[in-house]
Amino acid sequence: MTKSAVLHIKGRVLVEPEDVRDELWVVEGRISYERPTGALARDARTIEGWALPGLVDAHCHVGLDAHGAVDFATTERQALAEREAGALLLRDAGSPSDTRWIDEREDLPRIIRAGRHIARTKRYIRNYAHEIEPEELVAYVAREARRGDGWVKLVGDWIDRDTGDLAACWPRGAVEAAIAEAHRLGARVTAHCFAEETLAPLVEAGIDCVEHATGLTEETIPLFAERGVAIVPTLVNIATFPTLAERGEGRFPRWADHMRRLHARRYDTVRAAYDAGVPVFTGTDAGGSLPHGLIGQEVAELVKAGIPASAALSAATWGARAWLGRPGLTEGAPADLVVYEADPRQDVRVLTAPRWVVLRGRVVSGS
Repeated sequence: MTKSAVLHIKGRVLVEPEDVRDELWVVEGRISYERPTGALARDARTIEGWALPGLVDAHCHVGLDAHGAVDFATTERQALAEREAGALLLRDAGSPSDTRWIDEREDLPRIIRAGRHIARTKRYIRNYAHEIEPEELVAYVAREARRGDGWVKLVGDWIDRDTGDLAACWPRGAVEAAIAEAHRLGARVTAHCFAEETLAPLVEAGIDCVEHATGLTEETIPLFAERGVAIVPTLVNIATFPTLAERGEGRFPRWADHMRRLHARRYDTVRAAYDAGVPVFTGTDAGGSLPHGLIGQEVAELVKAGIPASAALSAATWGARAWLGRPGLTEGAPADLVVYEADPRQDVRVLTAPRWVVLRGRVVSGS
């Protein structure tokens, strides 16, 4: 289908949580709520169902697998898997690969990049990150702020081999200076964090978002809410903690026990954060050990944690797009949308089976 073709989306168009319309049109790749005239309307292709803005996977890694950077073909397959799942806007939360070529492809999702992970020396997964010392942090943050699309990704904590447990990677002063430099350059900063004690210093240093955030407690949740610091819980990834703990227990028993405890309270943690007003968005952490295309499962995990279905949907659609500065189903916006056979507000599990996927005004999946 060419971009110049006209689409007519009929049924229920979920423009916003409280703005539900009966139809929209796609003309020259953009959304319109005005019926086109003449042959454009007569020859339009009609698609019926429940339409949502293209889903958002706000934490994935395109161009990365368990061993580091991957080749072109693998990267392409990863992006296509996200597209087939309806995830049409990706925040790539760290990758050593240069994926700028994806921007030239009309058939692949849009990506907002955070550059490459920045980690402490020997304190992260091999071949993933720039591994540096604190005195280098500001310079590397500036570098990745210039390379990325408005985000920088730090590794906030990891196993400390001396203590055998999770521990913060950066001194407070280094983090404060680095975040200030990122903000000066117009970038937001996020960090991988599992542990409890890592969180408050990062928030107080001005961080914008925390990935995973399994260590949130009743002491730190109000701080996140007060400062408006978002979390991306990646619950489909946190589900792997027991397996990770089993593999590492022989060498790091304290860490293994800690990971099991964080896993056991994961749903309570996320629900408490949501109830306190902490912004929560969906991300899968795909691209490391997990396959791409899990965004529907992540929304279902938020609901399982006790977050209302409408809020879980917003975390993957309207709210997430606003947070990342990208449009939804608004007049004149690029037509990136997903159509389902049933109402996702009634059962978010329908998100795992898109009926139609429309990207840049073209039907790229469905029949």
